[in-house]
Amino acid sequence: MKIHLLAVGTRMPSWVKAGYEEYAGRLPRECALNLVEIPPGKRGANSDLARLVRAEGERLLAAIPAGSQVIALDERGQEWSTVQLAEQLAGWLREGHDLSLLVGGPDGLDPACHARAGRLWALSRLTLPHPLVRVVLAEQLYRAWSLLHHHPYHRA
Repeated sequence: MKIHLLAVGTRMPSWVKAGYEEYAGRLPRECALNLVEIPPGKRGANSDLARLVRAEGERLLAAIPAGSQVIALDERGQEWSTVQLAEQLAGWLREGHDLSLLVGGPDGLDPACHARAGRLWALSRLTLPHPLVRVVLAEQLYRAWSLLHHHPYHRA
């Protein structure tokens, strides 16, 4: 199984790249995390945000690999504890389908992305900056994997 992190944004600060790579690199091949950066729309003072978000959504949807299960990251989605995420990961690994996680840009996800997703997942009820979501997501997936494999990383 591959996990595709499809995220709007292409010029991330070095700390985001380092944090993401640290945790993504720890995941084994059985659930490799693959980042696909989607170019954001150009924002300006008079930008039509609805049009920009719609175009970003179209690019996200076009990047979803065939046969992939889709989950949209959204603050209104379902929250999971670490144990619940580990259970979800175990199920995804058993099913063997690739997984695509959609992360919107600064103005969120287009409704078409929500419609395409099998479920909505909230990392938190807090609104997180979209660059930080990459790091938190990679760390939490690694933590869930470590819990499933009795690795000492997760100590709860």
